[in-house]
Amino acid sequence: MDTLSRREEEALLKTTKARALKECDSYVKDCVTGRTISVAWACRDQHKEVQKCMLNYTNAENMDILRAEYVRLRSEHRQKEANGATPS
Repeated sequence: MDTLSRREEEALLKTTKARALKECDSYVKDCVTGRTISVAWACRDQHKEVQKCMLNYTNAENMDILRAEYVRLRSEHRQKEANGATPS
């Protein structure tokens, strides 16, 4: 099977977004420190930069690559199980 279930798709997207947020955190980290309500207008430009950065990780092309890799790994795992090998 070369497609992902809804659950697998959601898990892959959630994991990818978490990774993107971690990688792009530096754009906004200094601005939000010590702010509460004022963060909405004081860090607007930094927020836009974070969004651009995250798009690099979550765009359609990268998601297609991640899906293909996930399907490949899943197929390998299933093949090993079918051959009687225990997954590691």
